[in-house]
Amino acid sequence: MMEPIILASGSLRRQEYFRLLGLPFSIMPPPVDENPGGITDPRELAEELAVRKVQKIIELLKGQSPPWICGADTLISVEGQIFGKAANRDDARVMLKALENRTHEVITAVALYNGKTRLIDCRLAVSMVTFAPLSEAEQEWYIETGEWQGVAGAYRIQGLASCFISSIQGSYSSVVGLPLHEFYVMLRENGYPYGDN
Repeated sequence: MMEPIILASGSLRRQEYFRLLGLPFSIMPPPVDENPGGITDPRELAEELAVRKVQKIIELLKGQSPPWICGADTLISVEGQIFGKAANRDDARVMLKALENRTHEVITAVALYNGKTRLIDCRLAVSMVTFAPLSEAEQEWYIETGEWQGVAGAYRIQGLASCFISSIQGSYSSVVGLPLHEFYVMLRENGYPYGDN
């Protein structure tokens, strides 16, 4: 029987993937400072933030040991420069200009806490996404949609931004926010009874 998982995220996309997988879960977005704190490597930062989210839930539960907690973080890296969530329209504009007509990395880290072992397993999925050339008018149109808000790199691949993407190498679900293959493997390897029934 599958045990409930606390999803340490307010992301609607991650919730949709949990529902797709048929996992019993509750939502508990942690108040986590996403400041890099001196970390300049995007892969290291993604892992740090995913683990930090899980640790915050453990801390908030004050000694209770839930069976499972999942935290995730997605970052965009353009030639080593880290793009998190755009703070405002100007920030989104800068990000779109940097992304257009080039290939960037989308890095998603997933952290899984096993309450029985009290261990956190964290894994990375890296995908390469290529944007087509974009005119300033196209960039402004996209910014006007508001779709850039609350997501890494100021775009949602599962939305209108798909019009701008000429190719993807790697995991589409990872670009959305949860690499399903890696997450499935993590569940199985950490003893979660997924698919056993």
